[in-house]
Amino acid sequence: MAPKSICAPDHGEFVMSTKSLILHGLAAAAALAAGAHAYFYYHRSTTKFRSRVVGIIPARFASSRFQGKPLVDILGKPMIQRTWERAKLATTLDCVVVATDDEKIAECCRGFGAEVIMTAESCRNGAERCSEALQKLEKKYDIVVNIQGDEPLIEPEIIDGIVKALQTTPDAVFSTAVTSLKPEDAFDPNRVKCVVDNRGYAIYFSRGLIPFNKSGKTNPEFPYNLHLGIQSYDSEFLKIYPDLTPTPMQLEEDLEQLKVLENGYKMKVIKVDHDAHGVDTPEDVVKIENFMRERNLS
Repeated sequence: MAPKSICAPDHGEFVMSTKSLILHGLAAAAALAAGAHAYFYYHRSTTKFRSRVVGIIPARFASSRFQGKPLVDILGKPMIQRTWERAKLATTLDCVVVATDDEKIAECCRGFGAEVIMTAESCRNGAERCSEALQKLEKKYDIVVNIQGDEPLIEPEIIDGIVKALQTTPDAVFSTAVTSLKPEDAFDPNRVKCVVDNRGYAIYFSRGLIPFNKSGKTNPEFPYNLHLGIQSYDSEFLKIYPDLTPTPMQLEEDLEQLKVLENGYKMKVIKVDHDAHGVDTPEDVVKIENFMRERNLS
Protein backbone atom coordinates (compact mmCIF):
# COMPACT_ATOMS: atom_id res chain seq x y z
CA MET A 1 0.00 0.00 0.00
CA ALA A 2 1.43 3.30 -1.07
CA PRO A 3 2.35 5.67 1.70
CA LYS A 4 0.07 8.62 2.17
CA SER A 5 1.30 11.85 0.69
CA ILE A 6 1.59 14.65 3.14
CA CYS A 7 0.51 16.90 0.25
CA ALA A 8 -2.66 14.93 -0.36
CA PRO A 9 -4.45 14.07 2.87
CA ASP A 10 -7.41 11.75 2.76
CA HIS A 11 -10.95 13.17 3.00
CA GLY A 12 -11.20 12.70 6.76
CA GLU A 13 -7.94 14.44 7.40
CA PHE A 14 -8.92 17.26 5.01
CA VAL A 15 -12.20 17.83 6.85
CA MET A 16 -10.48 17.86 10.21
CA SER A 17 -7.81 20.21 8.90
CA THR A 18 -10.45 22.50 7.44
CA LYS A 19 -12.37 22.58 10.72
CA SER A 20 -9.18 23.33 12.57
CA LEU A 21 -8.37 26.04 10.08
CA ILE A 22 -11.83 27.58 10.41
CA LEU A 23 -11.66 27.53 14.18
CA HIS A 24 -8.16 28.92 14.11
CA GLY A 25 -9.22 31.57 11.62
CA LEU A 26 -12.21 32.58 13.72
CA ALA A 27 -10.06 32.82 16.79
CA ALA A 28 -7.50 34.88 14.92
CA ALA A 29 -10.20 37.11 13.49
CA ALA A 30 -11.72 37.58 16.93
CA ALA A 31 -8.32 38.43 18.37
CA LEU A 32 -7.71 40.86 15.53
CA ALA A 33 -11.10 42.50 16.02
CA ALA A 34 -10.53 42.75 19.75
CA GLY A 35 -7.14 44.28 19.10
CA ALA A 36 -8.57 46.75 16.61
CA HIS A 37 -11.37 47.57 19.05
CA ALA A 38 -8.87 48.13 21.83
CA TYR A 39 -6.66 50.18 19.52
CA PHE A 40 -9.61 52.34 18.46
CA TYR A 41 -10.47 53.25 22.03
CA TYR A 42 -6.82 53.69 22.95
CA HIS A 43 -6.38 55.96 19.95
CA ARG A 44 -9.48 57.96 20.83
CA SER A 45 -8.34 58.32 24.43
CA THR A 46 -4.81 59.42 23.55
CA THR A 47 -5.51 61.55 20.48
CA LYS A 48 -7.83 64.49 20.92
CA PHE A 49 -10.54 64.50 18.24
CA ARG A 50 -10.82 67.70 16.18
CA SER A 51 -8.18 69.36 18.34
CA ARG A 52 -7.13 72.40 16.27
CA VAL A 53 -9.67 75.20 16.63
CA VAL A 54 -9.94 78.68 15.13
CA GLY A 55 -12.49 81.33 16.00
CA ILE A 56 -13.65 83.51 13.10
CA ILE A 57 -15.74 86.66 13.53
CA PRO A 58 -17.48 87.39 10.20
CA ALA A 59 -18.26 91.08 9.77
CA ARG A 60 -19.81 93.13 7.00
CA PHE A 61 -20.61 96.83 6.86
CA ALA A 62 -23.63 96.63 4.56
CA SER A 63 -26.60 95.32 6.54
CA SER A 64 -30.24 95.76 5.62
CA ARG A 65 -31.27 96.12 9.27
CA PHE A 66 -28.30 98.02 10.71
CA GLN A 67 -25.74 99.67 8.43
CA GLY A 68 -22.22 99.62 9.85
CA LYS A 69 -23.26 97.53 12.85
CA PRO A 70 -19.80 96.04 13.67
CA LEU A 71 -18.37 99.53 14.20
CA VAL A 72 -21.16 100.89 16.39
CA ASP A 73 -19.83 102.35 19.64
CA ILE A 74 -20.76 100.53 22.86
CA LEU A 75 -19.57 102.44 25.91
CA GLY A 76 -16.42 103.69 24.21
CA LYS A 77 -15.42 100.64 22.12
CA PRO A 78 -16.52 99.37 18.70
CA MET A 79 -18.86 96.41 19.12
CA ILE A 80 -16.60 94.10 17.12
CA GLN A 81 -13.70 94.88 19.46
CA ARG A 82 -15.81 93.84 22.45
CA THR A 83 -16.74 90.58 20.71
CA TRP A 84 -13.08 89.89 19.82
CA GLU A 85 -11.92 90.57 23.38
CA ARG A 86 -14.50 88.15 24.78
CA ALA A 87 -13.61 85.47 22.22
CA LYS A 88 -9.92 85.72 23.09
CA LEU A 89 -10.77 84.50 26.61
CA ALA A 90 -12.03 81.12 25.36
CA THR A 91 -9.56 78.37 26.29
CA THR A 92 -10.37 76.08 23.34
CA LEU A 93 -9.46 78.58 20.61
CA ASP A 94 -5.94 78.47 19.17
CA CYS A 95 -6.53 81.66 17.19
CA VAL A 96 -9.19 84.36 16.69
CA VAL A 97 -9.49 86.30 13.43
CA VAL A 98 -11.94 88.73 11.84
CA ALA A 99 -13.21 88.00 8.32
CA THR A 100 -14.58 91.01 6.45
CA ASP A 101 -15.08 92.51 3.00
CA ASP A 102 -14.91 96.10 4.25
CA GLU A 103 -11.73 98.17 4.62
CA LYS A 104 -13.21 100.38 7.35
CA ILE A 105 -13.86 97.31 9.50
CA ALA A 106 -10.45 95.85 8.63
CA GLU A 107 -8.66 99.08 9.60
CA CYS A 108 -10.56 99.30 12.87
CA CYS A 109 -9.78 95.69 13.79
CA ARG A 110 -6.08 95.97 12.97
CA GLY A 111 -6.04 99.06 15.19
CA PHE A 112 -6.93 97.05 18.31
CA GLY A 113 -4.65 94.14 17.37
CA ALA A 114 -6.90 91.65 15.61
CA GLU A 115 -5.75 89.52 12.68
CA VAL A 116 -7.92 90.25 9.63
CA ILE A 117 -8.74 88.07 6.62
CA MET A 118 -10.27 89.92 3.67
CA THR A 119 -13.14 88.06 2.00
CA ALA A 120 -15.34 88.60 -1.04
CA GLU A 121 -18.44 90.79 -1.01
CA SER A 122 -20.29 87.90 -2.64
CA CYS A 123 -20.42 85.86 0.58
CA ARG A 124 -24.11 85.36 1.28
CA ASN A 125 -23.86 84.72 5.01
CA GLY A 126 -21.46 84.29 7.91
CA ALA A 127 -20.85 80.61 7.22
CA GLU A 128 -19.70 81.31 3.66
CA ARG A 129 -17.45 84.12 4.91
CA CYS A 130 -15.94 81.75 7.48
CA SER A 131 -15.44 79.12 4.79
CA GLU A 132 -13.49 81.51 2.57
CA ALA A 133 -11.43 82.80 5.49
CA LEU A 134 -10.59 79.24 6.58
CA GLN A 135 -9.06 78.46 3.21
CA LYS A 136 -6.96 81.63 3.33
CA LEU A 137 -5.42 80.85 6.71
CA GLU A 138 -1.87 79.50 6.64
CA LYS A 139 -2.42 76.96 9.41
CA LYS A 140 -4.83 74.01 9.23
CA TYR A 141 -7.72 73.70 11.67
CA ASP A 142 -10.20 70.92 12.49
CA ILE A 143 -12.98 73.14 13.88
CA VAL A 144 -14.10 76.64 12.94
CA VAL A 145 -16.16 78.63 15.44
CA ASN A 146 -18.38 81.25 13.81
CA ILE A 147 -18.61 83.99 16.44
CA GLN A 148 -21.27 86.54 15.57
CA GLY A 149 -19.91 90.07 15.85
CA ASP A 150 -23.20 91.34 17.25
CA GLU A 151 -22.82 89.38 20.53
CA PRO A 152 -20.46 91.73 22.43
CA LEU A 153 -21.15 90.00 25.75
CA ILE A 154 -20.71 86.42 24.53
CA GLU A 155 -19.36 84.27 27.34
CA PRO A 156 -16.08 82.43 26.63
CA GLU A 157 -17.51 79.38 28.40
CA ILE A 158 -20.20 79.10 25.71
CA ILE A 159 -17.56 79.11 22.99
CA ASP A 160 -15.71 76.35 24.84
CA GLY A 161 -18.97 74.46 25.31
CA ILE A 162 -19.88 74.21 21.63
CA VAL A 163 -16.31 73.29 20.70
CA LYS A 164 -16.32 70.43 23.21
CA ALA A 165 -19.76 69.35 21.99
CA LEU A 166 -18.42 68.96 18.45
CA GLN A 167 -15.28 67.22 19.67
CA THR A 168 -17.34 64.61 21.50
CA THR A 169 -19.98 64.06 18.79
CA PRO A 170 -18.30 62.51 15.73
CA ASP A 171 -21.55 62.14 13.74
CA ALA A 172 -22.28 65.89 13.93
CA VAL A 173 -20.70 68.43 11.58
CA PHE A 174 -22.09 71.49 13.36
CA SER A 175 -22.72 72.56 16.95
CA THR A 176 -24.46 75.54 18.47
CA ALA A 177 -26.01 76.84 21.68
CA VAL A 178 -29.44 77.87 22.91
CA THR A 179 -30.73 79.50 26.06
CA SER A 180 -34.17 80.04 27.54
CA LEU A 181 -36.43 82.30 25.50
CA LYS A 182 -37.86 85.33 27.28
CA PRO A 183 -41.65 85.77 26.92
CA GLU A 184 -41.23 89.25 25.41
CA ASP A 185 -39.08 87.78 22.62
CA ALA A 186 -41.52 85.04 21.63
CA PHE A 187 -42.84 86.76 18.51
CA ASP A 188 -39.77 88.85 17.63
CA PRO A 189 -38.49 87.62 14.23
CA ASN A 190 -34.99 88.83 15.10
CA ARG A 191 -34.89 86.28 17.94
CA VAL A 192 -34.39 82.86 16.35
CA LYS A 193 -35.98 79.89 18.08
CA CYS A 194 -34.81 76.27 18.05
CA VAL A 195 -36.26 72.84 18.82
CA VAL A 196 -34.10 69.80 19.60
CA ASP A 197 -34.65 66.06 19.93
CA ASN A 198 -34.15 63.91 23.02
CA ARG A 199 -30.46 63.37 22.19
CA GLY A 200 -29.64 67.05 21.82
CA TYR A 201 -29.64 67.26 18.03
CA ALA A 202 -31.34 70.18 16.27
CA ILE A 203 -34.69 69.52 14.60
CA TYR A 204 -35.52 73.00 13.30
CA PHE A 205 -34.84 76.73 13.62
CA SER A 206 -37.39 79.47 13.00
CA ARG A 207 -37.97 83.18 13.32
CA GLY A 208 -41.47 82.29 14.47
CA LEU A 209 -42.34 80.70 17.80
CA ILE A 210 -41.68 76.94 17.79
CA PRO A 211 -43.33 74.78 18.80
CA PHE A 212 -46.54 76.72 18.17
CA ASN A 213 -49.65 75.48 19.97
CA LYS A 214 -53.24 75.66 18.77
CA SER A 215 -54.14 78.48 21.20
CA GLY A 216 -51.81 80.81 19.29
CA LYS A 217 -50.30 81.98 22.59
CA THR A 218 -47.10 81.21 24.45
CA ASN A 219 -47.30 78.47 27.04
CA PRO A 220 -45.64 79.77 30.24
CA GLU A 221 -44.85 76.18 31.25
CA PHE A 222 -43.02 75.26 28.04
CA PRO A 223 -39.20 75.62 27.85
CA TYR A 224 -38.82 77.48 24.56
CA ASN A 225 -35.27 77.82 23.23
CA LEU A 226 -33.60 80.96 21.93
CA HIS A 227 -30.75 80.35 19.50
CA LEU A 228 -27.53 82.18 20.35
CA GLY A 229 -25.48 83.67 17.53
CA ILE A 230 -22.57 81.28 17.77
CA GLN A 231 -21.87 77.98 16.02
CA SER A 232 -18.98 75.69 15.21
CA TYR A 233 -18.33 73.52 12.16
CA ASP A 234 -16.16 70.60 11.24
CA SER A 235 -13.67 72.31 8.90
CA GLU A 236 -14.05 69.72 6.12
CA PHE A 237 -17.81 70.26 6.13
CA LEU A 238 -17.40 74.03 6.14
CA LYS A 239 -15.33 73.80 2.96
CA ILE A 240 -18.26 72.23 1.07
CA TYR A 241 -21.00 74.28 2.74
CA PRO A 242 -20.98 77.12 0.14
CA ASP A 243 -21.43 74.56 -2.65
CA LEU A 244 -24.57 73.05 -1.13
CA THR A 245 -27.64 74.18 -3.01
CA PRO A 246 -29.72 76.72 -1.04
CA THR A 247 -32.78 75.01 0.40
CA PRO A 248 -36.44 76.08 0.53
CA MET A 249 -36.71 76.48 4.30
CA GLN A 250 -33.34 78.23 4.49
CA LEU A 251 -34.49 80.78 1.94
CA GLU A 252 -37.93 81.22 3.50
CA GLU A 253 -36.62 81.75 7.04
CA ASP A 254 -33.33 83.37 5.96
CA LEU A 255 -31.43 81.12 8.37
CA GLU A 256 -28.17 79.50 7.26
CA GLN A 257 -28.50 76.68 9.82
CA LEU A 258 -31.46 75.24 7.92
CA LYS A 259 -29.34 74.45 4.86
CA VAL A 260 -27.31 72.12 7.08
CA LEU A 261 -30.40 70.31 8.37
CA GLU A 262 -32.21 70.15 5.04
CA ASN A 263 -29.19 68.48 3.47
CA GLY A 264 -29.33 65.73 6.09
CA TYR A 265 -26.39 66.70 8.31
CA LYS A 266 -26.50 66.49 12.10
CA MET A 267 -26.18 69.47 14.40
CA LYS A 268 -25.45 69.17 18.13
CA VAL A 269 -27.08 71.71 20.46
CA ILE A 270 -26.12 72.60 24.02
CA LYS A 271 -28.33 74.61 26.37
CA VAL A 272 -26.71 77.29 28.48
CA ASP A 273 -27.78 79.87 31.02
CA HIS A 274 -27.10 83.13 29.21
CA ASP A 275 -28.83 86.48 29.39
CA ALA A 276 -28.68 87.05 25.64
CA HIS A 277 -27.87 90.53 24.42
CA GLY A 278 -27.44 90.37 20.69
CA VAL A 279 -27.50 93.63 18.74
CA ASP A 280 -29.87 93.43 15.77
CA THR A 281 -31.19 97.01 15.61
CA PRO A 282 -30.01 100.48 16.75
CA GLU A 283 -32.49 100.24 19.63
CA ASP A 284 -30.61 97.20 20.96
CA VAL A 285 -27.49 99.33 21.50
CA VAL A 286 -29.28 101.40 24.15
CA LYS A 287 -30.52 98.23 25.85
CA ILE A 288 -27.10 96.63 26.01
CA GLU A 289 -25.42 99.81 27.27
CA ASN A 290 -28.00 100.09 30.05
CA PHE A 291 -27.44 96.42 30.91
CA MET A 292 -23.68 96.97 31.10
CA ARG A 293 -24.01 100.09 33.27
CA GLU A 294 -26.30 98.28 35.72
CA ARG A 295 -23.69 95.54 36.15
CA ASN A 296 -20.60 97.79 36.03
CA LEU A 297 -19.32 96.11 32.87
CA SER A 298 -16.71 98.24 31.16
